[in-house]
Amino acid sequence: MKLSPDFRRRALAGEWLAGTFLNLGSPMTVEIAGLAGFDWLLIDHEHGPGGEDLLLHQLHAAAATPAFPVVRIAHNEPARFKRVLDAGASGVMVPYVNTAAEARAAVSAMRYPPHGTRGVAKFNRGAGFGGDFEEYYLHAHERLLGVIQIETPEAVANAEAIAAVDGADVLFVGPTDLSYNLGIRDQLEHPEFTAALRHVAAAARRHGKAAGILVHQPALVPKVRDMGYTFTALGTDGGAARAGLLGFLAGLRAT
Repeated sequence: MKLSPDFRRRALAGEWLAGTFLNLGSPMTVEIAGLAGFDWLLIDHEHGPGGEDLLLHQLHAAAATPAFPVVRIAHNEPARFKRVLDAGASGVMVPYVNTAAEARAAVSAMRYPPHGTRGVAKFNRGAGFGGDFEEYYLHAHERLLGVIQIETPEAVANAEAIAAVDGADVLFVGPTDLSYNLGIRDQLEHPEFTAALRHVAAAARRHGKAAGILVHQPALVPKVRDMGYTFTALGTDGGAARAGLLGFLAGLRAT
């Protein structure tokens, strides 16, 4: 497989890029979402049930579509980055990053020396099983997308410093965690939450980075887009399956 030379550039340019979260651990929903036309897919290995045994199948499914696969790891640890990047992830989402130092550690774990500290192995899927290693080694730091999650008041306060980190390409608000940590659970229209969103988006914009967010309601999409959020996801495969099944059941009960 070859990394797209364009997707990270498009994200940093502030292009509107539509994504969705895939947390069922299913290669089938990855492929369905990719073929549906999303620009990028978040394969969730933080809260999703999938393990490393399923990740490869999910990335195979994504490769059958035009969509750009980003994997969310469970924790900001170097070994987790190596596993998902060697398997062929095109980007990594890192949860609960609170400081610029933590963002720098994440970026370092994504990049080979001399740009970072990622362990070098030539025969892996990300490098085309060795066939594309030279190009991958020379350009991966320019093409892999670093998505840094902003989920706490501390992270919001440090958004400016986090956005200044080279390779912290997307400041991505986790709305549920952030609202809970602000003490305003799920109140996504609350003035304090809105102020936090504006602050993160402004910090990203000043440093030439993208602002991203997951929303669960289509009505919120215009609001976050007006704030400057461009790397935006709507919904999850689990949520879509549940809503669809409840709709089917309602139709059957109604008759």
